[in-house]
Amino acid sequence: MDYFGIASILIVLSALFGYINVRFLKMPITIGLMVITIVFTLVAVVIGQFDDTLLQTEREFISNINFETLLLDVMLSFLLFAGALHTNFEQLKVQRWPILVFATIGVMTSTLLVGAIIYPLLISMGFNVSFIHCLLFGALISPTDPIAVLGILKKVGAPKKLETKIVGESLFNDGVGVVIFLTIYAIAKKPNAAIEFSEIATLFVQEVGGGILLGGILGWITYKLMKSIDNYEVEVILTLAAVMGGTLIAHKFHLSAPLAMVTAGLIVGNDTIRETSMSEITETYVDKFWELIDVLLNTILFVMIGMEMLVLTMDLNYVYAGLIAIPLVLACRYISLFLPVKLFAKRLDFVPKTTLIMTWGGLRGGISIALALSLTPDMSKDLFLVITYIVVIVSIVGQGLSVGPIIKGITKRYVN
Repeated sequence: MDYFGIASILIVLSALFGYINVRFLKMPITIGLMVITIVFTLVAVVIGQFDDTLLQTEREFISNINFETLLLDVMLSFLLFAGALHTNFEQLKVQRWPILVFATIGVMTSTLLVGAIIYPLLISMGFNVSFIHCLLFGALISPTDPIAVLGILKKVGAPKKLETKIVGESLFNDGVGVVIFLTIYAIAKKPNAAIEFSEIATLFVQEVGGGILLGGILGWITYKLMKSIDNYEVEVILTLAAVMGGTLIAHKFHLSAPLAMVTAGLIVGNDTIRETSMSEITETYVDKFWELIDVLLNTILFVMIGMEMLVLTMDLNYVYAGLIAIPLVLACRYISLFLPVKLFAKRLDFVPKTTLIMTWGGLRGGISIALALSLTPDMSKDLFLVITYIVVIVSIVGQGLSVGPIIKGITKRYVN
């Protein structure tokens, strides 16, 4: 099937499932779409026991989609730019230090903790896994998903300080998490080769530092070009060009495209820059355009997540391992956030029980699945893919549906 056919089917399914969700289920759109898609896939599996036509058609369709490449190399840049564009820059600036610590030291700590704890657990269950591959799992499961949680936080009216911490951390820890994963992946691919610390440091600095620098340059150029004209059609296209051209440059020079897009989006979306570079009509069209892109790609992404269950090797022992991993991943995230929150709590007036809220509100999403799909068979891919899928599904559905009431209960007396 060609690209147009794949895109057409995904959009048709997204529109149909989105309608069902809005008309009947009334769940947050990302959660509703994924639930409906999983139910649709399970129905196809059941029907497949009698007539496998629908099941084989769905399997063939999924096999034509390179989920990893589509998300990491294409969709992620658009989604992160859109998220950053609508993030409160002033609040982000106030909360910059805890967000920086959460997105770097927090992700590294979580990676090490998950890897170190799940390794002996899997060994005790009879799985033949290596420690470095468990660290890879720690790296892919530690980044949180700003896409899945942003709409929920806005819907429940979460305090802006809390919303900024969760969304800001998620925007940046996606890029950092991918870089950590790629660094460990490079080591795992050459287990017997001597890899110097300087090589690892160079890779990390190049990806992270280079990505942020590129994003800064892209944001500044886009701002200057938009400031010099007053034509909303061209200015919208300029923002689109920044994302698409910037992603190509990042891939060409091995820089972090996610971090580049977050940085560029924060600059272009900054209130001060908006006032000097966009007319009122331009600002409206830029915001609406990127909101539509955000919703469209989100619907497609979560439909694909629901359908990806067909590529899993559903061994019962893998499922047990996935269920065990759920509380483990949550505990490691809580520990990785505990000290940073304590460090900044008094100075920045944190919302009560911030660590608990950020732990439960730190949903896992498509990035974790995409990274798990990039593992090779010798890295216990089938096992870690099932574990990742179970953690992501429970995270998005279970945590996603309950994080709103939890935030309301904890912060009902908190004044912005």
